[in-house]
Amino acid sequence: MLSSNLLFVFAILLLTCLPAYSDNLQDICPTYISPDETMFINGFPCKNPSNVTTSDFKNLLLSQPGSTDEFLRSSVTIVTAAEFPGLNTLGLATARTDLEVDGLVMPHTHPRATEMIFVAKGVVIAGFLDTKNQLFQSVLREGGVFVFPKGLLHYYLNSGFDEAVIYSVFNAQNPGVVDVSNAMFGDSNAEMVKLAMAKLVSLNRVEDVRVDDNTNLYDEL
Repeated sequence: MLSSNLLFVFAILLLTCLPAYSDNLQDICPTYISPDETMFINGFPCKNPSNVTTSDFKNLLLSQPGSTDEFLRSSVTIVTAAEFPGLNTLGLATARTDLEVDGLVMPHTHPRATEMIFVAKGVVIAGFLDTKNQLFQSVLREGGVFVFPKGLLHYYLNSGFDEAVIYSVFNAQNPGVVDVSNAMFGDSNAEMVKLAMAKLVSLNRVEDVRVDDNTNLYDEL
């Protein structure tokens, strides 16, 4: 019994004394992905420091709009440390969302990250549900910022007369995505998905939201 207790105490001390994997032990650690990877760890190994270049810290994947889905009229491009080597160990990922008129991103979660969005163009309705099923929702215009807490169900839709562009930042290098509608009901032709879309679109109060840019910038629904 004594040896078991000592082992337990030693394990606790080891866990509290060792730095977390995400802590930076050196200035930089661009992602190194071996083409014949046989062992998988919680993250990515580092490139040889002598092979690190400025290009590891630059990425253009979000510079162009994505191809919008015909059904949802939206496109989401997420860039993680797998695509952007310089993000490795920094606890960051980024994304771009393009929304055509009436385009929307169905309810989903990021189990490993909080998401902060910045509206670069257009008028957007953004909202999330907490664990008490309380809805927090707002109208965002160009320059507006909104945050979705980690793991909570959230969505956004274009509520303007023109295309909308959203940029996101996540506090994890691989935030993960759980698409609730697809996971539970299958493809976009499922009846439940169509009902969910109709419910979201009904939240778009045309008389209150689709207004000129000179109106109140602090709309709440």
